Amino acid sequence: MGHRIFSQQNEAAQSPPFLAGFAPFGLDIIHFVPRKVWSVTQKLNVIPASIVDRNIACASTLPSKYYTVPDLLAEETRSIFWQTWQIVGRSELVRDPGHYITTDLLGEPLLVVRGSDGVLRGFYNVCRHRAGPPAAGCGSRKVFRCGYHGWTYALDGRLLNAPEMEGVQNFSADELRLRSIQVGEWEGQVFVNLDPGAEPLIEALRELPGQAGKYRFGDMRLRGRREYHMQCNWKVYIDNYLEGYHLPSVHPSLNRELDYNSYETTLFAKHSLQASPIRGPENESTVDRRYKQADGDLSAEYFWIFPNWMLNCYPDNVSLNIVLPTGPETCVAIFEWYFPPDQETTIEETMRFSDEIQLEDGNICEVVHRNLKSQSYETGRYSAKQETGVHHFHLLYSEAIHSGE
Repeated sequence: MGHRIFSQQNEAAQSPPFLAGFAPFGLDIIHFVPRKVWSVTQKLNVIPASIVDRNIACASTLPSKYYTVPDLLAEETRSIFWQTWQIVGRSELVRDPGHYITTDLLGEPLLVVRGSDGVLRGFYNVCRHRAGPPAAGCGSRKVFRCGYHGWTYALDGRLLNAPEMEGVQNFSADELRLRSIQVGEWEGQVFVNLDPGAEPLIEALRELPGQAGKYRFGDMRLRGRREYHMQCNWKVYIDNYLEGYHLPSVHPSLNRELDYNSYETTLFAKHSLQASPIRGPENESTVDRRYKQADGDLSAEYFWIFPNWMLNCYPDNVSLNIVLPTGPETCVAIFEWYFPPDQETTIEETMRFSDEIQLEDGNICEVVHRNLKSQSYETGRYSAKQETGVHHFHLLYSEAIHSGE
C-alpha cells in the first residue's frame, strides 16, 4: 500500500467495557459543541427535500460537501448521534447492584449504574454543583462522590450530601439530582439515548430482535476487540458497508466465500439486512476457503442499524461493529468478535480473516474520501440493483440532519 493508511489496536476480551469514541480507551476524541450556530441548508446551498430523491432510479448520492464541510459534524452530533440509541458497554459489567460504567459519547460524559433495586439507570456524569465528575472508570460503588467538592449522590441519582452549603438560600437537594438519560439493554449490550422523548430501545429496534434472535448473540462470549482509525468521514465508511457492489473488486477472499450473484439487501424502517449464501464446495480444491463444507446451506447476514452500528452474522461467530466520527474527516470503527461459549478453535483464524477484509475496506474508504474533495466531483448515481442500502441510509440521514430546520 506504500504507506500506513490507518492504525489498529488489539484489545483482549478482558479490556474495559467501553466502545470506540470513549475516553477510557485513550482516543483523541474531539468534543463538539452542540450549539446550532448555522443552517445546514444555507451552509451547503441545498434544499432539504432535494438532497436525495426517494426514487432510487432518479436519485443522486449525497453531495460531496456533506462529507467534507467541517461545521456539519456538530450538527450531526446534535441531531443524529445524541438522538439515537448508542451502544456504550456490555451488560455483564453492570449486572449486579452498584456496578457502573462511565463513558464519553462525542463530548457528553455519561454514567450507567445498576441500582440497589436492580434497575439500570443512566445519568450525565456531571455534578450539579460546578460540573465535576461524580464517577470515574468502572467498578462498584454504594454512592457516587464527586471528585471536585465531594457532593455525594445515591445510585438512583439523588443528592445525599452537599458539604459546606449551610446558609445557602432556596437550596433544594430534591432539585439537584443527577440529570438522567434513557438506557436500555439488548443481547448483552447497554444502550443510551440522550433524547428524552425517544421511544424505548426494544420498540426502536422494531423487527431486528426477531430477525437476529436466531444467532443468540447475547449468549456468546467476547473473544477479541480491535479499533481501526481511518482518514475518512464516518459516512464514507457507512456507505461502503451498505453495499456488496464492491465485493468482487475490493474483497477477493470474501468473494470466494459469498455467492455474489445471490447477494440481496432488504430494507426496514431504521435498519437494513444484507444477506448472501456461502458458496458450496465448488472449486475448493483450487482455492483457499474460510468456510469449507459439504453443501451450500450456510449463509452470512449483515445487519446495519441507523446510524452507525452493525452485526455481522456468520455460521460460527457474530461481530459487532460501531463507527464513530473522531473529527470531520476521520472516524474509528470498533470490531468486537463474539463466539459460542464452548468454541475454542478457529477464533484467531476468524479474526485474521476479518482483519484482512477491514484493511481492504479502510484502504478504499480513505481513497474515496480524498477523491470526494476533488473539484471534479460533486455527486454520483446509485445502482438501483446494488446500492439500495446506501440510498436508504442517505434518506434517513437527510431526514435526521434537517429535523431541526
